[in-house]
Amino acid sequence: MKNGFRQSMAWLHTWTGLLVGWLLLLIFMAGTASYYREEISRWMRPELPRSAVGSEVAATRAITFLQHKAPQAESWNVTLPDPRNPAMRMFWRNPESMVKPPVEGQKRRRGGGRFGDATVDPGTGEEVAARETRGGDFFYRLHFDLHYIPVLWARYLVGFCAMFMLVAIITGVITHKKIFKDFFTFRKDKGLRSWLDFHNVSAVMALPYHAMITYTGIVTLMFMYLPWGVNVAYPKDEDAFFSEAFARLADIETPAEGKATALPIQQLLDGARAEWKGAQVSGFTLYHPGAANAVIDVYQRDGKRLSVDTPSLRYDAVSGALLEASPLSGGATQTRGVMYGLHLARFADWGLRALFFVSGLIGCLMVASGVVLWAVKERPKHAKSGRIGFGLRLVDALNIGAVAGLPIAFAAYFWGNRLLPLQMAERSDAEANVFFYAWGAALLAAFIWPKRLMWAWQLYLGAALFALIPVVNAFTTHAHLGVTLRSGDWVLAGVDLTMLAFGAMLAYCGLRMQRWQPALSAAEKKKRQAAAAAAAKAQDTAGAEVGA
Repeated sequence: MKNGFRQSMAWLHTWTGLLVGWLLLLIFMAGTASYYREEISRWMRPELPRSAVGSEVAATRAITFLQHKAPQAESWNVTLPDPRNPAMRMFWRNPESMVKPPVEGQKRRRGGGRFGDATVDPGTGEEVAARETRGGDFFYRLHFDLHYIPVLWARYLVGFCAMFMLVAIITGVITHKKIFKDFFTFRKDKGLRSWLDFHNVSAVMALPYHAMITYTGIVTLMFMYLPWGVNVAYPKDEDAFFSEAFARLADIETPAEGKATALPIQQLLDGARAEWKGAQVSGFTLYHPGAANAVIDVYQRDGKRLSVDTPSLRYDAVSGALLEASPLSGGATQTRGVMYGLHLARFADWGLRALFFVSGLIGCLMVASGVVLWAVKERPKHAKSGRIGFGLRLVDALNIGAVAGLPIAFAAYFWGNRLLPLQMAERSDAEANVFFYAWGAALLAAFIWPKRLMWAWQLYLGAALFALIPVVNAFTTHAHLGVTLRSGDWVLAGVDLTMLAFGAMLAYCGLRMQRWQPALSAAEKKKRQAAAAAAAKAQDTAGAEVGA
């Protein structure tokens, strides 16, 4: 603290931001994309229908489909269509006796295990043969599971980065005593000053969002980071804690008994809606279908609820009697549910979701400008010694590979979805591999040649890849802009148009980087002014001698 409190906070801000900045940028970019994971998933499965039917009709067709597809299943789970996801997704649990042993040396095939799944067109009730892909869920899982790393270690690492981010936000506010004045200040083409102004503007512009998304991100995994209270209170049965704390309905463990015909699903869903005073149903789980003791759990749709925790009801599927309702949550659980809901933003309509998305992009710019700013500040020090040190070269390479290379990886993921063979084994894994192969290539190129021109090349490449995605889409599917714009399918058209917008922005950044010249330091300016004055004096002397 010998340099003063604010100077100490500035040092802490710099290093907490720099040490995790590149991984934090990946987390921010993937999390920002997750706001539109349903729309991305639909774009990445162009075979999915665009049917518009009521939930009662969709549920009836789901039951009919499952009666033929999985009549012996122990349970059926159905997610009904909604405006963001027009297809029905369903899962079922097969009896242990039906599980086929896997062939030696091979993975268990889909449909041969304990669980089955299908995507169904609610308009026809037929299964849709859509391509295998993780879609937008890849970005959602990536931003806290990091894909290749074991899940436990990945989430600890993400939590560590989030804590550093929270410290960087707090110390950043403390450091800038004129933070709101700086928000309205941007000095163009001023070298280090311009980078600092841009970092300040991008930080303050969405400061409440940055603080909220970072803190709530930590809260989503709080039981993993702070498990000791649960371990003390529930030393032998942690599952009991989660059942009680989150007011969940207990799992059905009794075996099926007898045979009976369940009530029409429409009647059961109407009863749930009446109980909820008109709230919509998101889906249901039917236990022991066809049995005399069949029960059904009906789940309420998120709707405009801030909390991620939604009510559910349990009915006797044969008599229609209400057996149980999920109990009310306590204050702590409701607080946690609201924070989790704020982080996921499922409650947001299209305008608020767009605001969250733009705020996330601003957060990406804040992190990117922060790591670049450190390199810009350090370069004059290295220039005085006449050589670039290892630390600055490492930061330069990581900056190029993360800030300019990650857009290449994101675009490559969409290219992989369109160009990989549709019947390829483990296709969804291959799409994810394309993402990391592209990012790895960008990082390798940056380490080989961490120069300013590499910035421009990678930004131009990212621009080309994004701008050409609608073109590749037009050549490989029938859901291209020429069709989606005419039919008013703004979900699919919006993804293509967003790709074009990202391509244009990256091209502009590449052009700016190609033409950018670092501002001269004060010492260099004085040196050049002295040289110019000496040259002018010499020219005047030479002119005088010629005149004599």
